[in-house]
Amino acid sequence: MKALQAVLALTLVFSWSGATLAQDPLKVDPTHYKVILENASVRVLKIDYPAGGKSVMHQHPDAIVVPLVASTVQFNLPDGKSQTQELPIDSALYTPAATHNPSNIGSTAISAILVEFKGAAPGKATIPTTRDGLTVKPLAEGPRAVAQRVTMDPKFNEPAGSKHDYDQVVIALSPGQVALAIDGKPAKTSWARGDVAFIGRGTAHETKSGGKPMDLVLVAIR
Repeated sequence: MKALQAVLALTLVFSWSGATLAQDPLKVDPTHYKVILENASVRVLKIDYPAGGKSVMHQHPDAIVVPLVASTVQFNLPDGKSQTQELPIDSALYTPAATHNPSNIGSTAISAILVEFKGAAPGKATIPTTRDGLTVKPLAEGPRAVAQRVTMDPKFNEPAGSKHDYDQVVIALSPGQVALAIDGKPAKTSWARGDVAFIGRGTAHETKSGGKPMDLVLVAIR
């Protein structure tokens, strides 16, 4: 009897795991979700829905979403209830782990960046609220991360070898010429709206403004 119970328990575990994997939006709805970058700390997705577009039931871990256009989304939940959410352009929203089926009920397309967090638990790094050469406006905060809208001064500069004790996802809101070199790799110098970069905690990097202000969202992960 105990052996049978153990087999049944394992069967339930594997069945649950398969169901969980099946709910990954990349697997069940690749039309609307694409990977921009992924590493041990984050998975960053590009979300695109046409007006009237609908998904299927799927799940996300804790995340921060950055809408690139204003939109209205209806989230249909597993219990049959629904929630409507307005997503203002260039804002940010911290979203706890959830299972839902989104529908675009607005008259315009949805375009957004979703930063999913992978850590088993929130970190303890302190996120600065001000930084030299950056005008900082808080957008969203949760246990795992903070999203800030920043305007980079034309003379902003982080010297080679600069490091932070937190992970950082950089999302461009405006096109610009900013040189960002990470871990000795060739610098990214030209940015389009919606471009994304990742700077790991403790990773040496260098940033130099191209001489004009540039708007960004920085998602700093504790």
